Parts: sequence; structure tokens; C-alpha cells
Amino acid sequence: MCSIAGICDFTKDLRMDYSYNEKIVSNMGVSMLNRGPDDFRTIVDENIAFAHTRLAVIDIDGGAQPMTKIGANKEFKILAKEFYQSKCPLKIIDNFNRYSIIYNGELYNTKELKDCLIKEGYEFETSSDTEVLLTSYIHYGEECVDYLNGIFAFAIWDSRKKRLFVARDRFGVKPLFYCIIGEQLVFASEIKALFCHPDVKPVIDDESMRQVFGIGPARTPGSGVFHDIYELKPGYALTKSEEGIDIKRYYQIPVFLHKENYKDTVKHTWDLLNDAITRQLVSDVPLCTLLSGGLDSSVVSAVAARRAKEKGETLSTYSFNYNDDDIYFQANDFQPTKDEPYALIMAKHIGSNHRSLYCSHIDLYSALFDAVKAKDLPGMADVDSSMLYFARLMKQNHTVCLSGECADEVFGGYPWFRDEEWFKAESALDYGRFPWTKNLSVRKGVLRDDVEKRLSLDDYVHCAFKNAIEDTPLLYGETKRARLERIISYLNIRHFMTTLLDRKDRTTMYCGLEVRVPFADHKLVEYIYNVPWSFKCRNGVVKGLLRDATGFLLPDEVKNRKKSPYPKSYDPKYENLLKRELSKIIYGRNEPVMEYVSKDKIETLLQSERNVVKPWFGQLMAGPQLFAYIIQVNYWLKEYS
Repeated sequence: MCSIAGICDFTKDLRMDYSYNEKIVSNMGVSMLNRGPDDFRTIVDENIAFAHTRLAVIDIDGGAQPMTKIGANKEFKILAKEFYQSKCPLKIIDNFNRYSIIYNGELYNTKELKDCLIKEGYEFETSSDTEVLLTSYIHYGEECVDYLNGIFAFAIWDSRKKRLFVARDRFGVKPLFYCIIGEQLVFASEIKALFCHPDVKPVIDDESMRQVFGIGPARTPGSGVFHDIYELKPGYALTKSEEGIDIKRYYQIPVFLHKENYKDTVKHTWDLLNDAITRQLVSDVPLCTLLSGGLDSSVVSAVAARRAKEKGETLSTYSFNYNDDDIYFQANDFQPTKDEPYALIMAKHIGSNHRSLYCSHIDLYSALFDAVKAKDLPGMADVDSSMLYFARLMKQNHTVCLSGECADEVFGGYPWFRDEEWFKAESALDYGRFPWTKNLSVRKGVLRDDVEKRLSLDDYVHCAFKNAIEDTPLLYGETKRARLERIISYLNIRHFMTTLLDRKDRTTMYCGLEVRVPFADHKLVEYIYNVPWSFKCRNGVVKGLLRDATGFLLPDEVKNRKKSPYPKSYDPKYENLLKRELSKIIYGRNEPVMEYVSKDKIETLLQSERNVVKPWFGQLMAGPQLFAYIIQVNYWLKEYS
């Protein structure tokens, strides 16, 4: 994993002011060194400037970027950066097609692609997936994205055609943001890098705050929240040429009629999942898994442990806990059990080298601010900060980690998949809001009256929800209930899952830790999306299909465990700390969040009984997380406006 940054401008030759443009793109790259601490390089060509920071995972020695290939027809060789810049006259180089790439991600079908390209006459000088991706573009053109199995955000410059091609993976595992300044395109893995360009300033307007208070900590697809900052949507590609900019969708989840019986579906599910996990275990650096003791992480860890044993190795696993959890943990419908007992059962079962990581309420609070810097936005409060804190600890021993993230979105694990209110509605649109944000009352309930009226959050969210509904790929002739089941599945994959993937990437890569998500494999997602709900939830058992497909890997205690989400702290000292800090904000001077929130309304919340606020986003974000979110928003406004 890495970070990328670039500038594309057809109005001038960027080499004529090489030092200036190289400095700009260098500053952009340096701002993201956390994502790629192992190497940093730049390149300036006629109409592009690229920067790349590298987290070396595959082909440590040969995978440096920006990578350039030159040649005529199919006879290509790697052109070293120093050779390109100093030893070879440009007039000679320009006689060849020259392609340069910067790339953030991993390809999981590198071998298959490489074998196909070798048969076509291409030569390779590295074992890196970067060279395979670049050569795929050379051979297939922009259609290369259809052949990729992996997570990626990349940019490729074709010097002969004077064409920049930028693409992002199907489900948005890897981030990419951009802005347009006149005729210049500026893009980067993170928003903060865009602000390193002298002509890009962080501007927060009412539209930004509608995102923050109406949609947040999620984002509307395509929105960078800041004014004139955009996200390249998952499954989209951007082409910039002398004719202008063209953005198009290259991927949508396909829809088809599921014809397999349940037994065959179970087998097919296992085959796809086993393949996805196995492919994602490739690494030239130490690898581990997250192991909560829940179904999803246990399946990933069990397969990974098997593969490690085949190589004579022992898998390392990690679980997350909070200090004093034994005292303060509160079982509830959303979080019925603690993870630790089940994690230990599973670790013993698979024979992993397991480590339980612990976080104090002070560490949890302190990391709230780094979590904002990691995302350049307020996020999922301590759900983000805890992940960032734990990622720092894991990074001490490992660089690559596999997670069970995304299984709930794909297999229907969340309670809102079974919300009868959803299915009683005449249409999905009548439901009127995203199912993980059942109402806006809590959000609106902290705003000043004038701000609430000005932002019109109800209308804004309803419009975003309507657009999401209309984007859903449907199968003609399905019953009303089947259609609603498909829509809620799509909403979770395209919106809620994307939010969690963004959280995972930004918090872990901030620490230089690469996290892979096998349950987001596009072949698995496509297949399960078209499996009927009666199969996914067999005999009324939540994720019954997944349990039946993988149960042979697990002890019964884990196989039959009721879903319990990512852990959060129930320590009252944490909530009291948040209340004190929020009180300082509302009674302080020149705190920017007070332009939006009501002092009186916040006071009422601070004085109310504990846990008076039920989850206002997802399952984990309730009263304390609302306090933490407001603190994050205030910090964000201070730092970025």
C-alpha cells in the first residue's frame, strides 16, 4: 500500500518549470508519508507531475514507483528513473510509447494476469504487481480495470497519446480525491495532499456542514465535503486529455437470477470465500489477522492459519479490548457479549500466536484528534480513534493484516436487514432514510435553530437517500419483498460498507499498516448479492449461509455466537472526560463549532442520564460518541478552516 499524488496540465510543459512543479508534487507526497514510509519518489513529464510514497509489501527491491515502461509495440523494458532523467536524450525517448504509473493497492490475480501478458509477448523485469498493472493497461487500454482483482487507486500517463487515466477499485477500499483548478487536474490519496497545492484552499461551507451533520460520519459518494473537493467514486475511472476530462462508471454489481439449490450455494460460497482469503495472504512482509472471536474474523483467521501451517509457520492474531472492560462492559441488543473469551477459544482452536491489545480511556480520547488528521474529516469518533490506536500497536510487529470487515454488509448481518418497518413500506423511498440512521432527531437536536433551518437536513438526507435508491440494480419481475431485500443489500454494500472501508483504510494506513478485506472480493459480493434472502438467512439464522459454508472451520461456540460488533468502551471515565472537554468548548471563546451547535441543547445533553442517546449512526455511536463527534467537528473546523 502506498499513497499517490499528481498534477495534470495541458496548457504548459511542466518540465519548463521543473523545480517549482516538482516541489508542489513533493509537498503533496510528503503530507502522506504515513501511508508509505518505506520510499518516496517523484517524476515530472511534459504534462504531468507524479509523487508516490511506498509501503513495501510485494517485491521490496523491484517495485519502486513511479514506474515507467518504454518500447515500440510489445517490446518493453523498465526505464530507471535516473536513466530517464539524465542519460537518455528526450528526442530518443520520444520515439517510443512511454507509460508511467503511480499506484496504491494490491492485485490478487497478479500471477494469472502476468501469465496471460507473457503469452502475448510482454516481458517483465520485476515481480511486482505494479508492473503487471501497468502492462495490463498497455495491452488492454482503459478496459484493463475489468481484468483486475484487487484493491486499487492508480494513475497512468501515456506520453504519446498525452492521456492520463485514473481509476479506483470497485468498492472503494482505496481512496482517491481530486479537484479542478482551471485547466489543471490535481489528485491524491488524501484530501490533505490537495491542500499542499498553492491554489487549493480548504473551504468549509453549508454544503460541507450538511454532509457533516446530515450524512456524517458517512459521505455522499463523490463528495470530498470541502468546497470543490471531489471523490472519485468506487468503480469509476477518470480520463484527462487535451479535449478535457471524462468520468465514467466502469463497474456496477451485476444482477442475475440465482438458480443453484441451497447445497450448491453453500459450496459455491465456500469456494469463493476460500479463494478470496487465500489470494490475499500473499506478502513479502510479516502478516497477521484481526480475531475478535466473531464469525467473520474467525473464518478469515482459520483459513489464514491453515495456509501458514502448510508453510511451517504460525499465524499471528490480535484482538482488541479496553482497560477495565471486566468492570464496565454492558451487554445489550447491539453488543450482547465481550469478544475476549471467544477470541481466546478461536486462537486455541487454530493454534495462532494470539495477542490481546488494550486501550485506556486516555488513549482513546487522545487518538480522536489524530483520527481527524488521518481522514481530514470528523469520523466515527472513538470507533476510529480506537482502531488507529490498535493499528499503531500492530504495526510494531506486522505490516499486513487481514480483517473480517464487510461480511455483515454482504451477508446481511445487521439488525436493520430484519427491520419490519422497512418491509412494511410501500416502497423503499417511503422509508425515507438510510437504515443505519433511523432518524435525524439527535443530529438536529444539537444544532442552533437558525442553523437547523438553514441546512434543511431532512430534505438533504432524503435527496441523498433517493439518489441511492435509484442507483440500485434490480431484477425484473421480483416480488415487492425481494426487491426491498435487494435494495437494502445494495445500500449496505454501496454506502455503509464504503464508510467502514474508508475508516479502516484511513486509520490503519495512517500508521503504515495495510489491512485487506477478503469479504469485499468483487466475485464474492456479486454472487451473494444475487442469492435470495431465504438462503442468506437460512431458517431465520442470521448469516445462516455463511455459517453453513464455513462452520466446519470453527468450534461450536464461535459458529453459533450471536453477532457482536466492533468493541467500544463502557468506562464511565471516558464519558466523563468527553463531557468535561465538551463543556470547555461550549463555555469557551471562539470555538468554531459553536457557530453551528446550541449551547443550551448541549448543556441539556451533558446533564442528562447516561446513555440517554441511543445509536444515532450504525450500532456503536450513541451518547458518548455524539459528544466525541462534536469534539472532532470542533477540532476539524479549527485545523482546516
